[in-house]
Amino acid sequence: MKFPTATSLGQTPPFHRVDARQVQEALALAEVRCFDTGVAVFDEGQPVRRFHLLFSGHIRFSRLTVEGDQIIVLHIQPGQVFGIGTALGQARHQTSAITADPCLVLSWPNTLWSGFSAKYDGFATETLRAFGARSDEMSARIVELSTKLVEQRIACALLRMVVQSGRKVLGGVEIGFPVSRQNIADMTGTTVHTVSRILSMWERQGIQKSTRCLITVTKPHRLMLLSGASVGNERDATWNAGHAEPYVLNAAARNSARKSDSSSPYSAQASITV
Repeated sequence: MKFPTATSLGQTPPFHRVDARQVQEALALAEVRCFDTGVAVFDEGQPVRRFHLLFSGHIRFSRLTVEGDQIIVLHIQPGQVFGIGTALGQARHQTSAITADPCLVLSWPNTLWSGFSAKYDGFATETLRAFGARSDEMSARIVELSTKLVEQRIACALLRMVVQSGRKVLGGVEIGFPVSRQNIADMTGTTVHTVSRILSMWERQGIQKSTRCLITVTKPHRLMLLSGASVGNERDATWNAGHAEPYVLNAAARNSARKSDSSSPYSAQASITV
C-alpha cells in the first residue's frame, strides 16, 4: 500500500487548492493508518474524537436498526473526508465506518478542524460539498425504497457501485471492491435469498457475473433498463467507470447518486452524518 506524500495528498479534493507548504503541514499532523478488509475505522455510537480522509480503498457505512438488522447506508471512494460530526456539533458517530477493501486512512484530532477550515483554502467547502452529495444520495435511496421493486433496487445498487468505483476488465465493468450478496441485501432492504435468486438469473442472462464477491457487469445497458433509470445516462456512466480521474466525483456519478439504490426502511436516513 502506497503511503501519502504531500504531492499525492494535494491532489485530493479537500487539499487541491492548498499550497504545498500547508499540505506538508497537514500531512505531518496526520495519523496514517492501514486497515485490512472488514475493519471498523469507528463504530456507531462511539464518541467523535477525530475526522478522517480516505486516501485509498473504499469505506462502507452501516447502521443498525432497533431490531438489530444491519443496513448499509452508502460507500465512499478515495479522496473524501468522513467522520465529520464535530463540524456539525454531533458528539457521537451515527454510523459505523467499515473498510470494504484494504484502506489507507489519514486522521486528525477534532481540535484541528477549525484551524484546517480557516487556514486551508477550499478544505471546508469541498468537505461539505461531498457531505451534501451524500445527503442527496441517501434521500434518493429512501424514495427508491418506497417506489421501486426489489429487482430494480438491486439493479440500481450495482449501477451506482459501477459508476463510483468501476474498472474496465475483459467482458465488462468490474465493481472496484468486494461486494457479497449479504452486502447487497443490506443495501436494498431485502434478503440474501432474493439477491442470490436475482443475481443467478442475471448471470444466466449474461447481464452480470460474480466470483468471490467480485461482480462484473457485462451488459450495463440491460441493467440500466432493469433499474428503471434513464437509458440516456448509461453510456456516460459506463464510460466514466473506466476512465474517471482519481478523486473526481463527475457529473455522471452525481446524477447516479441521486437516482441510485434504496437501502433503508427508516425515514431519518437522509440526516445521518458520515
